[in-house]
Amino acid sequence: MAVREWCFTLHLQQPLTPEQSDTLDGLDRFHDGQIGLVESPDRAEFSCLIEAESLTDAIADALSRFEDFPGVLIRSVELNWIALDENGMSTPAVVPAPPPLEADPAA
Repeated sequence: MAVREWCFTLHLQQPLTPEQSDTLDGLDRFHDGQIGLVESPDRAEFSCLIEAESLTDAIADALSRFEDFPGVLIRSVELNWIALDENGMSTPAVVPAPPPLEADPAA
């Protein structure tokens, strides 16, 4: 199989703590341009563009980078509509998932 770039997002279980952010700064495997942290006040995720023979190999590569990153847990792997298109997996039968429902503040 030919090596190609695969695009996907890794969603973390929770935002990084200040200590985890400091640890991330010292981990070379997160600074090669293939995986990048995207943060907001209530979430953290890593945008990935990994070179591999298959999507499974690319995801395994990305997940292996977290072995030396204590306490950071991956909640899910997402292939959004942009990733499906970038990965050459977009078809007329693929419809983007609806946005997550907001919690009802009255509940």
